[in-house]
Amino acid sequence: MNFTALILGIAASLFLATLAMLEIGHRWGKRHAAEGIEGAGSAVEGAVFALLGLLIAFTFSGAISRFDSRRELVAQESNAIGTAWLRIDLLPPKDQPGVRDLFRRYLDSRLATYRKISEGQRPDAEVSESGQLQNEIWRVSVAACRADDSITSCMLLLPALNEMIDITTTRAM
Repeated sequence: MNFTALILGIAASLFLATLAMLEIGHRWGKRHAAEGIEGAGSAVEGAVFALLGLLIAFTFSGAISRFDSRRELVAQESNAIGTAWLRIDLLPPKDQPGVRDLFRRYLDSRLATYRKISEGQRPDAEVSESGQLQNEIWRVSVAACRADDSITSCMLLLPALNEMIDITTTRAM
């Protein structure tokens, strides 16, 4: 079932239920006013509205913290990919084009994953492709590092690749 349609159905149901309860409360209040009972519910009303306000405040607080966490993870992932991309320059010139091509395909796969998620679809194929591309990037980079005599380039590139792979797992969790 489409997740967006489900959410819209729930929201519409809650809206209609709220309108029905307002009408019931209005009629109940008019009946009690006609009987001469006035002001009996003001303390209860105040307590109910205070609790409702607290409930709404806690809901928005939780939503904001989750939104901030997601935004922070997006920034971390883009920084990790950017750092790894820049450190490809440390590889031997003959190995750089292949790794850059893998990176472009990896980035396209990650973007396709987030497009599917935003559309409410399951991104299983894109996640699988991203994992395969991560493994291929790692394999090609390690092979290039082994062929290169400079250990410094490997000490800088491989941790950046590892962080790029790790942040993917963190975002998935």
